[in-house]
Amino acid sequence: MILGLVMRVIAGIALMLLITVFAVLFEGVDRKLHAVMQRRIGPPLLQPVYDILKLLGKENIVPRWATPVFFHGGPWVAMVASMMVFMYIPMGSLPPVLNGSGDLILILYLLSLSGVAVAVGGFASGSPIANVGAQREMILMMSYEVPLAIVVSTLAWFAYKLGMPGHPFSLETYVATSVWSVVGKAGFLGLICLFVAILTVIPGETGKGLMDIPEAKTEILEGVTVEYSGVNLALLHIGFNLRGAAISALVVSLFFPFSLGKAIGLSGVPMAIIDFPWFWVKVFLVEVFGVTFLRTAFGRLKIWQASHFYWAQVGALSLAGMILISVDVLLH
Repeated sequence: MILGLVMRVIAGIALMLLITVFAVLFEGVDRKLHAVMQRRIGPPLLQPVYDILKLLGKENIVPRWATPVFFHGGPWVAMVASMMVFMYIPMGSLPPVLNGSGDLILILYLLSLSGVAVAVGGFASGSPIANVGAQREMILMMSYEVPLAIVVSTLAWFAYKLGMPGHPFSLETYVATSVWSVVGKAGFLGLICLFVAILTVIPGETGKGLMDIPEAKTEILEGVTVEYSGVNLALLHIGFNLRGAAISALVVSLFFPFSLGKAIGLSGVPMAIIDFPWFWVKVFLVEVFGVTFLRTAFGRLKIWQASHFYWAQVGALSLAGMILISVDVLLH
């Protein structure tokens, strides 16, 4: 038992380090693709790595009016909470490191905890600009979490009603049996509505593009992170990158769990070796659309526009998906 626990700890640490590298590298790809879409050259692909390494060597400056415990603790909690999400997400054919110890509700909690930690750090800085950014972060969270909760609860109810093998709130249930394979026509339309709804949550989670509201560089000078520097700022950047990768991985696990290894007739270890990079290719594609394309195609919204967008348009879309799924269950 002790050996098994030690192996899990080692696997978890190695996986978190690997995923952190992936998440930071995607920011470089995001910047490059964003520049290409605007017919610019853009920065080097490794520029985010250089930025973080440089910040790790800088001093942490604490504002005079800050509350040090929360000011320093915010970035650490935000990064670790985002990192912990991946302990509960199956990656291709590989089960999660903490399988059986968490589910979709815990994943949503960790994503929320990361956002709250960023806001608490902003409030604790004592800066009026950071205070505005932190308020926007909290409002944005309360806005996009409503459709996100509707999507997750609808899928869980659907899995329970149809008797899909496994716990309805476990991601392994959706990886083992694709929801697309068990729905009728009404359910198919409902899944499309739910997929589009959760796809629009990605900009809110990452705070980029049209949802770049808590930072809003041209308006409130980086907002919630304005007083951060050095290691703390590096941790915040890593945390933001991990949140984007986490919500994209969640979308892939729920809606695109298709196994490449199984499709080509593999099983066991060879299938796991093929499916792991295939999983990250899917995550990359979801992030490219949910982050890069949307932030290139649309300008930043105002906070009231973002709140109305998530509560009205996206909320209505997710409710429509829930109704169509319910109709499909009744027809079964």
